[in-house]
Amino acid sequence: MSTTLVMKTPSEFRQGLQAGITIALGYMPIALTFGLLAKSTGLTVSETVLMSLIVFAGASQYISLSLLTVGTGMFEIILATFILNIRHFLMSASLNEKVEKDHPIKKALYSFGVTDETFSVSAVKEGTVTTGYMFGVISISYASWVVFSGVGHVIGASLPATLQEAMSVALYAMFVGLLVPSMKKHKKVVVLAAIAAILNSLFVLIMSVGWAIVVSTILSAVVVEYCTQFLRKEGKKHEY
Repeated sequence: MSTTLVMKTPSEFRQGLQAGITIALGYMPIALTFGLLAKSTGLTVSETVLMSLIVFAGASQYISLSLLTVGTGMFEIILATFILNIRHFLMSASLNEKVEKDHPIKKALYSFGVTDETFSVSAVKEGTVTTGYMFGVISISYASWVVFSGVGHVIGASLPATLQEAMSVALYAMFVGLLVPSMKKHKKVVVLAAIAAILNSLFVLIMSVGWAIVVSTILSAVVVEYCTQFLRKEGKKHEY
């Protein structure tokens, strides 16, 4: 008499949850830091959690705190974060070629959760990415970011006032941490950062901090891209 063991294959949603665990763990310290900084910026715990619920974009939320700190207007903050997140159009367009065909509403729902990390995990998955898998990866990542943003704020509320004020320095340290790895890999990023810094230093003399950031970001990107294309064309001419 033989016994046959049937191995049950996990559902696509569960596979997505399993794949998203590493993202959730990676989000924990960043979300905690965001919550701490939000507290030092003056946001309430409900405002902090609501921002993570609605925005769900780490770099954008950090830059929003920076702009709020200097009293930047709402429109300038929205425009600055929009420019910062333009890359999401490209990621979503690329991912759309890999995911299974499904109702546009379902795609719209999980496209909200497309971040650098969820995109990377989904893009490297072999074969077609299912809707269930996408919801699995994004659900656990989203939950981690939102929950630990709130936890970070609560922890920050129990810290001494002097330490809460000192946490604002961590905001700039976070930006440096995001920028330096890219600068090591690409000289173009070094030039871009330098031009943006110079332009921003000049623009703050004639306009508000928020608009200075927005304008310097756009101009520096245009200048660097134009120079890159010009050098490529010159290089091709010399090849002939």
